[in-house]
Amino acid sequence: MSKTSSLAELGLTAQMGREAQVRHITVDSREVGPGTLFAALPGANVHGAKFIGTAIAAGASAILTDADGAEYAKDDLAKGDVAVIVAQDSRQTLAQTASLWFGAHPATVVAVTGTNGKTSVSTFTRQIWEAIGLAGLNLGTTGVEGAWSHPLNHTTPEPITLHRVLAEASDHNVTHVAMEASSHGLDQRRLDGVMLTAAGFTNFTQDHLDYHETFEAYFDAKMGLFARVLALDGVAVINLDDPKGSDVAAICEARGQEIIGVGCTEAARLRLLARRFDATGQDVRFNWQGKPFQTRLNLIGGFQADNVLLAAGLVIAAGAAPTEVFEVLETLTTVRGRMELAATRDNGAAVFVDYAHTPDAVATALQAMRPHVMGKIVAIVGAGGDRDTTKRPLMGAAAAEHADLVIVTDDNPRTEEPSSIRAAVTAGAVQQGGAEVVEVGDRAEAILRGIDALQVGDALLIAGKGHESGQIFGDSVLPFDDVEQASVAVAALEGRI
Repeated sequence: MSKTSSLAELGLTAQMGREAQVRHITVDSREVGPGTLFAALPGANVHGAKFIGTAIAAGASAILTDADGAEYAKDDLAKGDVAVIVAQDSRQTLAQTASLWFGAHPATVVAVTGTNGKTSVSTFTRQIWEAIGLAGLNLGTTGVEGAWSHPLNHTTPEPITLHRVLAEASDHNVTHVAMEASSHGLDQRRLDGVMLTAAGFTNFTQDHLDYHETFEAYFDAKMGLFARVLALDGVAVINLDDPKGSDVAAICEARGQEIIGVGCTEAARLRLLARRFDATGQDVRFNWQGKPFQTRLNLIGGFQADNVLLAAGLVIAAGAAPTEVFEVLETLTTVRGRMELAATRDNGAAVFVDYAHTPDAVATALQAMRPHVMGKIVAIVGAGGDRDTTKRPLMGAAAAEHADLVIVTDDNPRTEEPSSIRAAVTAGAVQQGGAEVVEVGDRAEAILRGIDALQVGDALLIAGKGHESGQIFGDSVLPFDDVEQASVAVAALEGRI
């Protein structure tokens, strides 16, 4: 982007040094050149202020940091001919600066947070917009998908990337964006500066305690979407069936934000009344502010109806006519790696791949499968290395409680010993009881054995990796795709290859 802005045009005031013109902004000192605004932010392991001297030497015209960063690099700053902006919350300031730097983004942006369901809700939201003739995209775990596509490295990108992507989407005539708001992204102020029309809440269960440490801190991070990012005139779409739904509603009510409640409760404006399941999907009856509707969803799992209605609520909150929205729900298709039908055996037994990587998500996925399955359910589960260790036995327990056969395998062990992770998951499954439990370290073999066990009327859930196309061992990412592996295994067992 070839442009130059003053600090004032970017909403910044220098506390030290000279006035500056900015031609580029970055958080990476390796990208600094003449006229760059370098943001030296606090990190998990190292403060960005460590690289201020390098940035000045490379020609930075301005430095954005916090009080700790300014103190750490005071000698470099004193010697350098740069403007120095010391912000109380340097991450938030960077996000707002990035918004001003990149300029216009699509007119309608909504965001959704929660432990599970963010990708499904944002993708369904985009699919609804497309079905009613609007140019939309979803942005998150699966990258940027829809009217324009673009890869992403994080569910919620850092602010410079996020605002650049939004500006490029606008340049590609995208008018509507649905984005995932992760707890990490909210805690690190990555969404600040995004003008939201509406925000959604799916649910709240255990995850990411390795980062947030406590449930309270994890919940508070997610609530930043409603308490800080969503404007006072924005609309909150809340799953009132979740135990935390009433707490979210209370935060929004206190701010005067309009609320669209979703769920089975009578308080829901978009209320789920009944579901009827069959082998390929479900019929759903619901009402909008008292008026009944019914639709067909070609999606497996009762929780998918919850996700669809939350997405419908977001589209309505963003200005679409409710009846127009409800007419297109039957066109929605499975989100990649979310209860995705990966393969079917010749005997009719189905193999599903799902991103479920928390105890609650595993339990929810398996419970949701049960009404569609006449025979037994086989579950393949694992847990990631270098992450929350407390959820490992809970993953095994959730699978054993709701499946008939549990196969414990590797799932991104990273730098940990895979066998120790499997042992913790297996222990939880065995202690729970109720299912046969088998440990198979090699994920490809686990999938093959799980599919081989399927008889007429059975189904298999391969949980944990969903859309991911790699398996992380140490610092290496080895190619591995659950959907592809399931297809190969079925073809091999049926003698097609």
